[in-house]
Amino acid sequence: MKIHEYQAKAILAKFGVPVPRGEVVFKAEDAKAAAQKLGTPVVVVKAQIHAGGRGKAGGVKVVKSVDEAAAAAERMLGMKLVTAQTGPEGRIVRRVLIEEGLDIKRELYLSVLVDRAAAAPVFMASAAGGMEIEEVAKDRPEAILRETIRSETGFQAYHARKLAFGVGLPAGVVNAAVPFLQSLYRAFIETDASLLEINPCVVTGDGRLVALDAKVNFDDNALYRHPEFKDLRDLDEETPLEVEASKYKLNYIKLDGTIACMVNGAGLAMATMDIIKLSGGNPANFLDVGGDASEERVKNAFRILLSDPNVKAVFVNVFGGILRCDMLASGIVKAAKELKFKTPVVVRMEGTNVKQGQEILRNSGMNFTVANGMKDGAEKAVALARGAQ
Repeated sequence: MKIHEYQAKAILAKFGVPVPRGEVVFKAEDAKAAAQKLGTPVVVVKAQIHAGGRGKAGGVKVVKSVDEAAAAAERMLGMKLVTAQTGPEGRIVRRVLIEEGLDIKRELYLSVLVDRAAAAPVFMASAAGGMEIEEVAKDRPEAILRETIRSETGFQAYHARKLAFGVGLPAGVVNAAVPFLQSLYRAFIETDASLLEINPCVVTGDGRLVALDAKVNFDDNALYRHPEFKDLRDLDEETPLEVEASKYKLNYIKLDGTIACMVNGAGLAMATMDIIKLSGGNPANFLDVGGDASEERVKNAFRILLSDPNVKAVFVNVFGGILRCDMLASGIVKAAKELKFKTPVVVRMEGTNVKQGQEILRNSGMNFTVANGMKDGAEKAVALARGAQ
């Protein structure tokens, strides 16, 4: 789950991480009052969307009066902000952060994330703060420092000093950096975050470290331990079909292709998307219905898949275990009758009761194609999708 910058900063502040003073507003008329409360000669107005690259797209403005802050907020609210991370569809700005300006002397990059290869959190730091870290990693990978943090030790002061000296902080600032970095790591662990990114973290004229920006993503699987985070979710920032899918415990991610995928198991779902690409097509989604999918869940999955106007064919690829093939086939037939869809459906199934499942589909009298293996199924789905265009 993603949250907004102002929400991330509020959480970090509870862990002792210094952040700029600021206030989020939803109406342009409230921006002036928020800027007046700050009482600073420089005010920053920042669009709040779930995407980076806001500054280049006009979503961050530095102003020098409360009237300018109000005018900037009025321009931003309601605008469609298109950044490198939003795609051409952009995001509508529904809230802006009115924040104090700081005396910035240096900008750093800091992040904590889960390194799957190391099976441990990794703390990353770079002197190239304020830049897109993907570009830094591509052009100057040596500019990014990495410290893998083992559970036996946790994040210790020597880790923090190594990173602080590594990005070139002077000795006096290193003393302040140690508790700053330790607080960041504690926030990452105690909130069950999957990503915590500060870009930039700034060094001010008086030698303080401040999280000027903040991005925090939470591990969805741990949200049950944090009921306080429930209200932080902004459904306006999420794809409507993904929001709808989450209501039925469907793991769905919308993509740009024309072939919808319904699969049980994340690994098989990834392989299914790969073989569709290999066969010359483009998947319209990732969808894992789960190993214990019921007929009702299958019906809802079809309803969500076919709500995407780009979908020209559906490829169902299932290994029958807990979800028996005959049960799946019955669910597909029932869904087709209730939803009355005409979109061609290719079904490849293996496992428990596969022959019974195939017979149910063949005898249904409906628009189903039973495939002999993954490759055959993908090729048939691609051909049907092309024929429907």
